[in-house]
Amino acid sequence: MKILAIDDQRLVLIPLENRLKELGYEVYTETNANRGIALYDRIKPDLVIVDINMPGLSGIEVVKHIRFYDKSDTPIMVLSGNTDNNIITQGFELGVEEYMKKPLSLSEVCTRVKRLIASPEEQEKSKQYNEVIIQKRCVGVVIPCYNEEKRLLSDEFTNFIDNTTGYHLCFVNDGSKDKTLEVLHEIRKGREDFITVYDCEQNGGKAEAVRQGMLHMLKEEGLDFIGFLDADLSTDLRDFDDLVSTIENSDYKIVSGSRISRMGANITKESARKIISQTINFIIRKILSMDFKDTQCGAKIFHRDVIEISFRDKFVSKWIFDVEIFRRVTLHYGLDKARQLLCEQPLKRWIHADGSKLSMKDSFKIIMQLGQIAWHYNRKKKSNSSFELISEKKIVLN
Repeated sequence: MKILAIDDQRLVLIPLENRLKELGYEVYTETNANRGIALYDRIKPDLVIVDINMPGLSGIEVVKHIRFYDKSDTPIMVLSGNTDNNIITQGFELGVEEYMKKPLSLSEVCTRVKRLIASPEEQEKSKQYNEVIIQKRCVGVVIPCYNEEKRLLSDEFTNFIDNTTGYHLCFVNDGSKDKTLEVLHEIRKGREDFITVYDCEQNGGKAEAVRQGMLHMLKEEGLDFIGFLDADLSTDLRDFDDLVSTIENSDYKIVSGSRISRMGANITKESARKIISQTINFIIRKILSMDFKDTQCGAKIFHRDVIEISFRDKFVSKWIFDVEIFRRVTLHYGLDKARQLLCEQPLKRWIHADGSKLSMKDSFKIIMQLGQIAWHYNRKKKSNSSFELISEKKIVLN
């Protein structure tokens, strides 16, 4: 029995394809609707599974091709995050047999597949996919690594990828001098569809490592959101998923974790670091003209359409590039609009990890870097204002 699955998000197709093959089906997948239609015409599948929201040609057009052009009664299952009642109604009027809303369990999808077409004899039974959820969004996570050999020996990253769908981790090796790169390739082994290792031969600092990783992941068309996270996992991956849920269900373009203390949260810091942090934060609020509690938390998630704005140009600072990101957004959108696009969300858990690269001496250097940032972006703002004024004068003269 042949099944054709069409979805622009490869991270959705992989677990679906693997499980259906395990159940004995012959599975074909495509991430482009036009190519999916061509594949349908060639293989004539027994079942088509299709997403609705795809760039270019939509899933509805795929359904129309099958029902009106090919005049086929091939069973069609829609698997989509589109919950618009008009679209759902249109789908059923066109003759789809199932319209399943993401997120939903992979087990349910497979059960409904068996109901629609004959079930081949299972070649191998497995519980691997019992708890897998097909998500309606796909997320890229950049993790900068410099001499993280020992920290990466933890199985937290692999356990998360093995048990969570819709995520692609991009580890950026920032010119490490230990066995970090070797460990990263070992972590990736067998998980090549979900883990990327991006190697920077020269150490450029965290800011540049994150920037390179974010721009690299932006090339992955199936990702809705892309963020970054520290390799020491001072912010838990599950808490990072909470940030993703916030940006997914809102109009925010950037959601930033915050390590502010609050009831019920496990937030620990060294007292001296806390005092320095509060001083730095006061200066940052003045620079941004925004009431951020914690710009420097190493957990942030971005809508893909603000990544070019945030990461296209190299950062002025080595450590406090987060401030530059927010400054770039305010310069691009204006302060009032930027306030609507940025969200600061308290974390449930954040623990200062031993072995942090940032010393107390470095903290004082940050204050100097803040001065450089203020000067650089104020000059840029004046430059932009002068350009706009000249442009306006030209328009008036013409």
